[in-house]
Amino acid sequence: MERIILAGGSGFLGGVFTRYFAAKGFEVVVLTRQPRQQETHAREVFWDGETLGDWVKELEGAQALINLAGRSVDCRYHARNRKLMMDSRLHSTRVLGEAIARCKEPPQVWLNSSTATIYRHSLDRPWDEGGEIGATPDAFSVEIATAWERVFDERKTPKTRKIAMRTAMVFGASGSVFRVLRRLVRCGLGGRMGNGNQYVSWIHEEDCCRAIEWLLEHDEVAGIVNMAAPNPVTNKEMMRIFREICGVPFGLPAEAWMLEVGAFFLRTEAELIIKSRRVVPGRLAAAGFKFKHPTMRDAIEDLCARGK
Repeated sequence: MERIILAGGSGFLGGVFTRYFAAKGFEVVVLTRQPRQQETHAREVFWDGETLGDWVKELEGAQALINLAGRSVDCRYHARNRKLMMDSRLHSTRVLGEAIARCKEPPQVWLNSSTATIYRHSLDRPWDEGGEIGATPDAFSVEIATAWERVFDERKTPKTRKIAMRTAMVFGASGSVFRVLRRLVRCGLGGRMGNGNQYVSWIHEEDCCRAIEWLLEHDEVAGIVNMAAPNPVTNKEMMRIFREICGVPFGLPAEAWMLEVGAFFLRTEAELIIKSRRVVPGRLAAAGFKFKHPTMRDAIEDLCARGK
């Protein structure tokens, strides 16, 4: 049985990957700070994300290592949280590189998380993997992403193929931003956010899993890969689609100053909403990967149907 290791796989996305790959017949091992004794889809093993330990032996002979570790960016960007966000990503990536170097039979491929927010704020054109790096208005998101990818690139793994996944917002039926947006719409708050012209890059949870499975099977693909659906939309278009599918004719808009105030009370950052992320999957498309949910409408309709 092929084995997949999910480092930091106890969150929303880790749960999505665990269920998908377990259903495909893979043995799934989750490296987590808080292992649960009873987990039907995976075997959970303790790690602290910083130091080598008994967990290293789980990597021996594995088909894939997928690193999802990192403090959530859905928080206020004060000094303490910035340090936690940066350190959790860099330390986990370094120690995984050290662990691979110690393996006699290292994982065949190492997929490390990154983020589609690494690209410059863009309204006029989409960015594929050759897109311009940069941020507006807050440079910290790009700073953390570039440092993360730099540490990943520095790890020398001659027997292990490496892929940096620049992942867009993942829409899932449970525990994701999809549920938050649907709830806002149903409460009558589903209007544009800010001026609504900023682009939203996204990917359906099923296509995210399918893309990873496809990458495991295609040895010729390495380096940076955008994990995003091929059709980003503006914020106002996204909210309009949500309203139409949910049967809500009107949604109150949220001006930029409202987003700042709301973000403060929700202990998050308005930058996560205001920045335009217009990202497309250049390498996946060029290599022949086919999305099951290529449009926002199709994705939302599917997830709403699953929710019922």
